[in-house]
Amino acid sequence: MSIVQEGRICLRNIASQNQRLRALISLRSEETVLAELSALSNDTDGELRGKTVVLKDNICTVWGKTSCASRMLEDYQSPYNATIVDKIAENKGVFLGKANMDEFAMGTDNIHTIYGPPLNPLFKAEHSTGGSSGGSASAVASHMCDISLGTDTGGSVRLPAAYCGVIGFKPSYGLISRWGVVAFAQSLDTVGIIARKIEDVRKMFKVLNSHDDKDPTSISNSLRSRINTRNNDLQPRGRPLRIGIPREFNVDSLSAVVKQAWKSTLVDLRDAGHELYTVSMPSIANALPTYYILAPAEAASNLARYDGIRFGFRSEIDGDEHVLYGRTRSEGFGTEVRRRILLGNYNLSSGAMTNHYIQAQRVRRKVQMDFDRVFATKNPLSTTPTPTHDEHTVDFLVTPCSTDTAPSLEDIYAQKSPLDAYVNDILTVPASLAGIPAISVPRAAPDGRTVGIQVMGQYGDDDRVLQIAQEIMGFNI
Repeated sequence: MSIVQEGRICLRNIASQNQRLRALISLRSEETVLAELSALSNDTDGELRGKTVVLKDNICTVWGKTSCASRMLEDYQSPYNATIVDKIAENKGVFLGKANMDEFAMGTDNIHTIYGPPLNPLFKAEHSTGGSSGGSASAVASHMCDISLGTDTGGSVRLPAAYCGVIGFKPSYGLISRWGVVAFAQSLDTVGIIARKIEDVRKMFKVLNSHDDKDPTSISNSLRSRINTRNNDLQPRGRPLRIGIPREFNVDSLSAVVKQAWKSTLVDLRDAGHELYTVSMPSIANALPTYYILAPAEAASNLARYDGIRFGFRSEIDGDEHVLYGRTRSEGFGTEVRRRILLGNYNLSSGAMTNHYIQAQRVRRKVQMDFDRVFATKNPLSTTPTPTHDEHTVDFLVTPCSTDTAPSLEDIYAQKSPLDAYVNDILTVPASLAGIPAISVPRAAPDGRTVGIQVMGQYGDDDRVLQIAQEIMGFNI
């Protein structure tokens, strides 16, 4: 099938499904897309030649709006492309549009959006796509595109992928440029890749994995060279791999279907010749509260720039009674964003800084050290001695990605407290705090549902994480 024919299928799926699913909120014209695909028909260059791509709506483009699904930026038109957008275009990827999301990437179920929540295409009834990259995952799962990009701060690519039955990859922190990506929490934000095929994830990662001088968090070329040297030394090790099963991920809230899928995946890995080991990571128990101190604190700082003066929404009555932009921020931000701004500002206040924010940073470091302790390969960012490959160290960790399959929107709206949603991040947050690569791959459950299985590896070991993920994908065949 030609790339034009494949593109037409995606466009037809958008036309027939998007009105109900609300996955995409900004579309490029069909004529423009088909013209770009036709121009590539006889082209042989480009890693992404003819691949159809959707971008989360917090990634800046000169075409369409970059609204972050917020009233605050509802009509914002970016004057520039994000670095990753230009890289995709240079490698002959074709953009279809922007994907729905939780406002400013803050949410677990993608219900905090001015466009209405996107729906999970795996269910006839209205079910969550997961958040905050829910539109990106729904678009891939419904075959509206080949690949989509999201952002993963505490699991916002992996959880939607798990709920929607697709692949969601969060690379090591700093490998992909965030320049031109609207910030939530800079020390956590990572551009992630969602697709149905590991090969498409690998191609996109290859295109985007490079240093960017414009992004101060982008890993330097010298460190990338050190990572590549280490990884080349790992290749001869081969099989069997040592797979770690962290005790702390076997939480009480794991559903029976998730436990069964996790168990069957581990059995298949053992039968394939790999070795299984139980490991303990005590700091994981404190990872979730640590995340919900650090992320809102960074968000409060980042979102202080939205005042309606230079750009964005402006309340009609602001400026009265010597209040410059109070009403603008109250009306422009949704309830979840306002909640996290208030929480973040409190944690940064003089009364709470030491007991909350500083303590959370210390716990985050303990989480990072726990991962370094259980992985057999050395963290290239660490100055401690390389651990020995003995009974206490493993190559990868394999865990569930979510405590259950996708909930219905009815159940979500019936939750008594916003904290009920926060606990869904309990299995994805640790990898984000440590900055390590993690991927969710779909695993078919006996009852027909799909469960996300998560693979985590040492910092910079992204390629091998993709390899073991591909092996797990093969168990479904």
